Amino acid sequence: MSDISLFAVAMGFVLLIGLMSLGLHVAFVMFFLSLVGAVGYLGLPAALEYGTQYWSANNNFVLVSVPLFILLGELLVRGGFTDRMYRSLSDWLSPLPGGLLHSNIGASALFAAVSGSSVATAATIGTVALPAFRQRGYNTRLVLGSIAAGATLGILIPPSINMIIYGAMTNTSVGKLYAAGVVPGLLLMGLFMAVIVVFCLWKPAYAGIPEARAPLRVKLRNLLDLVPPLLVIMLVMGSIYAGWATPTESAALGVVVSALLCAAFGRLNIRMLHESFVTTLSITAMIMLIAAAAFYLNFVLGMLGVPDMLTKFVVGLNASPGQIILILTVLYLILGCFLDALAMVVGTIPIVFPIVVALGIDPVWFGIYLVIMAELALITPPVGMNLYVVQGVRGEGNILDVIHGVLPFLVIMLLLVVLLWWFPAIALWLPKFMIS
Repeated sequence: MSDISLFAVAMGFVLLIGLMSLGLHVAFVMFFLSLVGAVGYLGLPAALEYGTQYWSANNNFVLVSVPLFILLGELLVRGGFTDRMYRSLSDWLSPLPGGLLHSNIGASALFAAVSGSSVATAATIGTVALPAFRQRGYNTRLVLGSIAAGATLGILIPPSINMIIYGAMTNTSVGKLYAAGVVPGLLLMGLFMAVIVVFCLWKPAYAGIPEARAPLRVKLRNLLDLVPPLLVIMLVMGSIYAGWATPTESAALGVVVSALLCAAFGRLNIRMLHESFVTTLSITAMIMLIAAAAFYLNFVLGMLGVPDMLTKFVVGLNASPGQIILILTVLYLILGCFLDALAMVVGTIPIVFPIVVALGIDPVWFGIYLVIMAELALITPPVGMNLYVVQGVRGEGNILDVIHGVLPFLVIMLLLVVLLWWFPAIALWLPKFMIS
């Protein structure tokens, strides 16, 4: 271990955030600063340790589930299940004040439970939903906002790739994180839908032209379209919660079942599999490169004694856990304006996690809190990824429409953070019933 000043650590963190904000690749920034710190304070042997850390990250049993969950979502999208799922949910949710707007939230929640990615959810639901709103007179901003905000459920409702990364970096049970995300995810979905109801009761014109309700027999028949995604969700999440499978094993099971469902519906072919594999490889390569750089950053900071030093500093301030969470919330809101969600998570965990654990904050609770703050980053201008994905799918108009549309949902997500702090059981209740 080598001596390093608090000032040097602060400057390193500022550099980390600053270089990321300039648009440099997250993995490159973390690796570069880690290498500088290793060579400058620890010597060449510590710099050469990157190879071991890279292998450790890519050979991590938990992280092996990442490509499997991505492939699972790709198979369901290319199998056409999301289109039918959206139509079925629309039959049942459209009678509510707000009509089809609720379908955006419901479909996002359901797709989130099989994809694990907010960006994928935004692109998929946006592609399916936007054509349904054209010529129906809905408020454009509320439509776009509901899609962008609903897609954030992709990293809160399990399975979640961000939870996998957090679990791997902090040695926290991914199964418990998944269980902890269920109730907050469903609560957030309900709050989003409540916002839509309030706006559409306040200004009925936001909900467009009232549509004829589908006959009951049609609605019941279309419920069959929900069976494939629900079956995958039950098998994947049920096997984890019951203790029958690890997240990696359950992800593999989900891929097999999804492929069989695609085959049963006549959508499985070589071209479809090739496209699914190429997309999966592309996304996985990006995520695993970031994970490898984050593991190396963790190693260097640990060797420098930064976690212990920061923990002692924060404890010496005599700040309460609530005050620290408030400070972190402000920090993450600022970072969310400039950083991608995954970059924000992996860039701050090595610094923040030892502090919150020393203050007695539950690692599982903090994981859910961090995921919610990452969700905020996805719809926080000017860098919120979901904003650009939805605008890209829209293909017309100005991105300011999307930004204005998500503002009410941003407030609701902050409300969820407050509720989570006041009532931690919202996140910690369900993990108690998991079978280890």
